[in-house]
Amino acid sequence: MADQTPQVAVAQTEPLADTISTANSKRKAEEQLTKEMVEQQHTEQSASSSSEQQQPTEQTTTTTTDNAQEPQQQGDGDNVDTQAADGTPKISKNQLKRLRRQAAHEQFRQERKEKRKEKRHQQQAKKRALKEAVVAEAQAAGQDPEEALKKLCKEPWVAHPVPVAFIIDCDFEEYMRENEIVSLSSQIVRSYSQNRRAKYQAQLVISSWKGKLKDRFERVLKNAHLNWKGGVKCIEGDFMQAAEVAKGMMEETDVKEGMIDLLKPSGNGGLLLPEPEAEETEEGGEGGDAAAAAAPKPKPEEEAEDVNQSIVYLSAESDYTLDKLEANTCYVIGGLVDRNREKGLCYGRAKAAKVRTAKLPIGEYMAMQSRYVLTTNQVVEIMAKWLECGDWGEAFLTVIPKRKGGTLKAESSCGTPAADNGEDDEEEENGTQEANGEAAAPEVTDQTTEQAQDVQMSG
Repeated sequence: MADQTPQVAVAQTEPLADTISTANSKRKAEEQLTKEMVEQQHTEQSASSSSEQQQPTEQTTTTTTDNAQEPQQQGDGDNVDTQAADGTPKISKNQLKRLRRQAAHEQFRQERKEKRKEKRHQQQAKKRALKEAVVAEAQAAGQDPEEALKKLCKEPWVAHPVPVAFIIDCDFEEYMRENEIVSLSSQIVRSYSQNRRAKYQAQLVISSWKGKLKDRFERVLKNAHLNWKGGVKCIEGDFMQAAEVAKGMMEETDVKEGMIDLLKPSGNGGLLLPEPEAEETEEGGEGGDAAAAAAPKPKPEEEAEDVNQSIVYLSAESDYTLDKLEANTCYVIGGLVDRNREKGLCYGRAKAAKVRTAKLPIGEYMAMQSRYVLTTNQVVEIMAKWLECGDWGEAFLTVIPKRKGGTLKAESSCGTPAADNGEDDEEEENGTQEANGEAAAPEVTDQTTEQAQDVQMSG
């Protein structure tokens, strides 16, 4: 009877070859339809623009003016259809391509929705068939069917909130382009999902929730963030106001009771300050670069007496290194996706607000073949992983894909390399901020909208 169980599930699925053939046929049909739709749209726009140019205006114009405009219209070529009738500026080619991609995406929105629905139904049918087979097998063996079904089910997931907060500072809209704001919204969705699935859930607050970012979540993502569960809030105020909200969240009873040993105070606030003199002596003694060893290093800037000890802003410019996370502390991640155009924005903002600063200890634990870029959601995932195992080396090794060439400088207490699934290829190619907690994300399209909603709806 045990050998018949997989046959029941396999019998209800289509042959693999037929499934692949059907998928390829649909994909080719979609590509062809998209191409025809874009060409048709381009033709209609050109015809409409030409008819508008040929219509006589109400104002009287001279023959000389009309004749002078004709060569200009002919010389514009492909840009004729981008000129508005009311004389507004022309639409660039990149903007026109983006509009066409959006139109093609909308064309197949309903079909993708039906495919996801059909896939869910197939998965549910497989589960029902498997349960029926297990029950039949248990009854034939004279066993309790309920006990047999319990073995199939995983232990229910239980949230374990902890008194520590992650704040994503989104007050950088003026420095970002449209596609970069889209990238940031995608990272925020991933950050919520990763923190929600983590063994220990930090309190997550999104600050400066306004402008184009908020508008995208409300219109494109259809307010899916309203279905987020657990300790997560979006506020319009800045990161200082978000810290006050986060402190209130950490004072809740169920969060305070989630205290773990890793978050207990260490005496240094969880930050380490380097010793420049020892580093210079070591480099010179080992026969390293003589010029680099001879050049005096700047003295680390010590914290002011009135600095806010409960807030740590992550920034690569900081002289301090994050040694551990501590309870009742807010760790701020700069939500800035600018392809490295702006320097030191997060550090300057932290110094102006008189809060602590620190950088992730990636250089102390990882030997990289090249500079590696961390996205906002990767920073969240690294700190969430540290809450689980208390080892930065394990956290970096888990999040940074193995194909990036990163290796531990020393053996960690535990180590599971990240899966090489290709998810972060585009993120690193498009990102430019170093491993500092500042955001750098891939350019994404609205094709991720439905996937984001699925993640958010699932909680």
